[in-house]
Amino acid sequence: MTLETSIGKVKLKGPGMVASGIMDETGPSMVRMLSSGAGAVVTKSIGLEPKAGHQNPCFTEVKGGFVNAMGLPNPGIDLFKDEMDVAVKAGPIIGSIYGANADEFAKLAGKMEDYGACAVELNLSCPHAKGYGMELGTDPATVKKIVGAVKDAVKIPVWAKLTPNTDSVADIGVAVQEAGGDAVVAINTLKAMVISPELRRPVLSNKFGGLSGPAVRAVGVRAVYDLYAALDIPVIGVGGISDAHDALQYIMAGACAFQVGSVVAKNGPDVFNMINKGLEAFMFDNNYSSIGEMVGVAND
Repeated sequence: MTLETSIGKVKLKGPGMVASGIMDETGPSMVRMLSSGAGAVVTKSIGLEPKAGHQNPCFTEVKGGFVNAMGLPNPGIDLFKDEMDVAVKAGPIIGSIYGANADEFAKLAGKMEDYGACAVELNLSCPHAKGYGMELGTDPATVKKIVGAVKDAVKIPVWAKLTPNTDSVADIGVAVQEAGGDAVVAINTLKAMVISPELRRPVLSNKFGGLSGPAVRAVGVRAVYDLYAALDIPVIGVGGISDAHDALQYIMAGACAFQVGSVVAKNGPDVFNMINKGLEAFMFDNNYSSIGEMVGVAND
């Protein structure tokens, strides 16, 4: 029995990865995630230049999860090299990048490849950064152009992280596949808002943000199910995973691997070992010898 899995050419010792934006801003924090049972770490989304992000308050807890509007804060790709130098020595690191157009994505992907990333994840789905993310990722033609440009620029696998804030996530996935993308990641956060009745105004400085956590899991599972049915390339599930039972829903919907975010922020990095033990127990009890045997079984 093994927890090893493959996302195309990317081989992982375990199916659970750290989702972008959680404990992945520094080299030492990424090393800690890998030592805690994560099969890989996806970095904080990095742009060409340093970005401060939105002013506080930019994060709040709600029933069933969190709403955040961080605004893609990051040190810029050049300064991030120091963090990558530390992290890649410990295990597989996927470089998450964002840009305003295809050229920016291609330049960033090339830098991440130079820094030792085993794959790049294109952030085409952030719902709270004007000019980036979701604003690009809801148009299949734009997605196809960006993915194609990045594929031409690098030799490492190219993953695209998709937004649920669209009429058909499968159509966006098809655009990624047609452009030569190696995998899709679903889902990013849902566009959301929290209002303080006492203050009679939105809680977040950006007014709206992205909802993550258990509240979005059913949406994510549905997206993975649809993508698995529509695509030939691998699907990676993310959104609201707290334990092995949640992860198994994504796997059986069609995900060959999954990413964990909010629960790490809430309960710490030990969740990876907990999820891995839960997966092993389920596999033993149900006579599965590998993750691959369970992928998409609910979609057959």
